[in-house]
Amino acid sequence: MKNQTVKLAAIGLAMAGLAQTANADTLRLLTWGGYAPEDVVALFEEETGHTVEVTKSNNEEMIAKLRATGGGGFDLAQPSQDRITGPQLEFGIYKPIDVSKIDQGQFIQSMLGATMANTTVEGEVYGVPHVWGTSGLVMDTKAAGDIVKDYTDLCDPAVAGKVSYRLKRPTLIGFAFAMGMDPFAAYSDADAYGEVMSKVEAKLIECKSNVKTYWGGGDELMGLVRSGEVVASMAWDTGGWKLNADNPDITFVAPASGALGWIDTFVLPAKGQSDNAAYAWINFVMRPEIAAKITAAAGNFTASQGADAYAEDALKARYQASFPPEAVDNIKWYPPVPAGLEAIEGGVLDRVKAAQ
Repeated sequence: MKNQTVKLAAIGLAMAGLAQTANADTLRLLTWGGYAPEDVVALFEEETGHTVEVTKSNNEEMIAKLRATGGGGFDLAQPSQDRITGPQLEFGIYKPIDVSKIDQGQFIQSMLGATMANTTVEGEVYGVPHVWGTSGLVMDTKAAGDIVKDYTDLCDPAVAGKVSYRLKRPTLIGFAFAMGMDPFAAYSDADAYGEVMSKVEAKLIECKSNVKTYWGGGDELMGLVRSGEVVASMAWDTGGWKLNADNPDITFVAPASGALGWIDTFVLPAKGQSDNAAYAWINFVMRPEIAAKITAAAGNFTASQGADAYAEDALKARYQASFPPEAVDNIKWYPPVPAGLEAIEGGVLDRVKAAQ
């Protein structure tokens, strides 16, 4: 009888093990460097029993891989939000997200709402936010903090010859918002967008004498700001925070009209085989304490509500100074760019560059 009881117990344990194995899928994750650090993967695998296979990529490669397989080969991918609607309509490489399986309370609500709206196709949501960043103003606050509050303040005579920005589309978009227009609302009408860009073009030509130089790379800009040749510029948040580590007077400031934001998302490839593991991963990495580990690895913050409280003290202080809650809610998130608009922007940039 004793032997029989032992045998039954052993069988029960074996069946439990088989059941756990059956429920423990492998998550094939297509993502960016830093978004799935080894310590986070290990914690997830220990807690859930799922295993994770990480493939590092970028937007172009993600779309190419998923297009080549019709959305196969991976269970979760992380393209930027402007790489979802177009590829889905053209190639059908994603499948809708069941938002009831996402712990929505863990997200910064303004980011969640904006991303879901920008990735909705035919009434179905295809993306939710993960890692994000912005461009705005990087400045020496002692030299320019009382003068430069928005993008168009870079044209103020008080900072003439000491400002910089790129001749790229973020400058066009930022100036449009600062001039009281909404360029994203005009995306659906090429003529209306052309009118917005014409006004921006005139402003940028008027502002040209204020510009020390149009910077082309991050290292170039950081050198100009460190030397004091430039006291205010359009630039990325992480660049401003790097400069702040060396000089507390220099930092990133969210413009009054709103920083310009990008978001890398979570999407489900059309032929993914482990949706349960994918949802488990999303909910796991959006926990504030886990999200802070991803911030430490990637250098950018995530859409996890309250994760900044778990970040390294110096980075947390820089983030909170640059992004009080109202500044986060005022971020202007890039939507997908319709065909034809890049040609309009290119013409504007060429004419600004050539203007005397």
